[in-house]
Amino acid sequence: MERLFEQLMYASRWIMAPIYLGLSLLLIALGIKFFQEVIHLVPIIFTIKEVDLILVALSLIDIALVGGLIVMVMFSGYENFVSKLDVDASQEKLGWLGKLDSNSLKNKVAASIVAISSIHLLKVFMNTESIPNDKIQWYLLIHITFVISAFAMGYLDKLVREGKDGK
Repeated sequence: MERLFEQLMYASRWIMAPIYLGLSLLLIALGIKFFQEVIHLVPIIFTIKEVDLILVALSLIDIALVGGLIVMVMFSGYENFVSKLDVDASQEKLGWLGKLDSNSLKNKVAASIVAISSIHLLKVFMNTESIPNDKIQWYLLIHITFVISAFAMGYLDKLVREGKDGK
């Protein structure tokens, strides 16, 4: 009975496979939104203010960072929790594929969140005249929380690794 239970539990990891595949639909949605922003920019490129152009650029960078985060979670999550990806030798394999364990993935996700939050905060700072001070303070507090959390997770991961290595 125990063996059957363990086999069923181990096989249940495949429930995650469609979830990781579903993230690719989110990538498509981000791609559509990215090019929608670019298409909106084309007719006004010669008349748009520099500040507004920078805000659009930051939004596009934000979308690209979120897309990269999704790819990272999709592939490394699948490899860590479901099955190894069998990529043909003729295909180019991503350099980090197979090298991110769950702790490394967690730290990369935290760093990506900090980067995305930084870009959002920069957009807020470029638009301060239309945002109330109390909201700016909340944005700052949330960003600082992300930074401290990412730093703490990385530091704890380092301590755990050093403890395992006996250093």
